[in-house]
Amino acid sequence: MKRRLCLLVLPLLLAPPLLAQQGVFRGGVVTVPIYATVTDQAGRLVPDLEEQHFEILDNLKPQKIAFFRSDVQPVSVVIALDMSGSMIMNIELAKNAAEAFVLRLLPHDRARIISFDDKVTASPMFTSNRDDLIRYLHTEMQYGNGTRLWDGVDLGITALSKETARRVILILSDGDDTASNASRDSVLARAQNDDLMIYGVGIHSRYRGGPGGSFTETKPDRGLKKVAEETGGGYFELLKTAELNSTFTRVADELHRQYVIGFTPEVLDNKLHKLDVKVKVPGMTARARKNYVASRDTAGSAAK
Repeated sequence: MKRRLCLLVLPLLLAPPLLAQQGVFRGGVVTVPIYATVTDQAGRLVPDLEEQHFEILDNLKPQKIAFFRSDVQPVSVVIALDMSGSMIMNIELAKNAAEAFVLRLLPHDRARIISFDDKVTASPMFTSNRDDLIRYLHTEMQYGNGTRLWDGVDLGITALSKETARRVILILSDGDDTASNASRDSVLARAQNDDLMIYGVGIHSRYRGGPGGSFTETKPDRGLKKVAEETGGGYFELLKTAELNSTFTRVADELHRQYVIGFTPEVLDNKLHKLDVKVKVPGMTARARKNYVASRDTAGSAAK
């Protein structure tokens, strides 16, 4: 699949809700938006940097920053939870962690919940109503067999396609994909094409289900880490499920403390470009997506 960046065209006046929208224009000026998370050497979030502290490299060439924001931007997020049989001992912990995440959403944020096992199901719609989301978590989700991980992510990308705020998928899973029609590479290409950020939380699980009722241990799908890193999200691998609440809380904090940085590409050559975001402060690192496609087609349609 050909991957394309959804390029943002910068408006004259940037109101917070508009900055995260796709297809906002001003005179055909094409701007690549980047969401960056900055941490210090201890892994703590750093939310108080300024534009001069950042450097953007496009194919290793420094770029002039066209816009910069550090205020809170609205987010639309899909919470995708593994409800396969191997999760049976951890399902309540997973639901409670998702609830902790929902409770930290801000009034302008919107969320939708997806579960995946041998089937993929979704809550009715995106909503800012935290009570409705929590009710769905605890009353509508049941476990099944199989792990259609990538089908769940694929549905999440489709569900987010009409959302205008910054788009994120938060995935929790404890095993390899077993039955999806979609693949890791296909969902990664879709996420990159739609400028969508993926977070992965992988847990090591132990459940009774082996021969003669013996215990079976599972490990999270290795593809989770790749899609998270390539799209600029975070990946957390847990040995103790008791850490789920704090991990989901950390993701919520990150989403509300990210920087929005943009630059205008020098060429629109329809090629894949390597993207690096660096922090000029010693001991601090930025996490952001690693590439984009400078597409003439995308720019042309946006300018109309």
